[in-house]
Amino acid sequence: MKTIFRSSFLPLFALLLFQSLGGCLALSKLDDTSSFPFSLGVRDSLMIAHSFHGHPSFGPAGGLHGATYTCDVEFLAPHLHPTLNWVIDIGKALDVLNRVLQKYNLKNLDELFGHNVMTTTEFMCRQIHDDLCELLEKECPDFYGIVRVKLWESHKAWATYTGNTLVGRDTDILGGPEDL
Repeated sequence: MKTIFRSSFLPLFALLLFQSLGGCLALSKLDDTSSFPFSLGVRDSLMIAHSFHGHPSFGPAGGLHGATYTCDVEFLAPHLHPTLNWVIDIGKALDVLNRVLQKYNLKNLDELFGHNVMTTTEFMCRQIHDDLCELLEKECPDFYGIVRVKLWESHKAWATYTGNTLVGRDTDILGGPEDL
């Protein structure tokens, strides 16, 4: 997969040109989502078991314990679909999220990832994000944008991961090389 990094002197249209020629884009400033004013969010939940392998930094949570996560996913886009006026189909977004979470729901993450991986909430945000992006590329040709995953451990604590790779192909701005 070819990645081109955004720098302060390259406007968004130049980056889209590179993508239309077969490249994949990445944002170097994850905080800059101003180019993605539209978003659609969906929510689901999962229950997992895991440990932090007795590591002293985690205190009592170092041993095997369970967690129930609420998972919020935001699909961010630079514009609405030119015909459908949506970011992504809500039903498809819910389906893709549900299918990704089923890989982890009611599972012991120590068994899925091995006994040397610290399956923190932050780690799981990135893992769920990457799994979502893989499915989106295969099954959601109408989505073009970035994905943000938020896992809530409780009403007081959460972690977020915002991906830096654009998913999909922007046919609204650039239909293909012949349109350039």
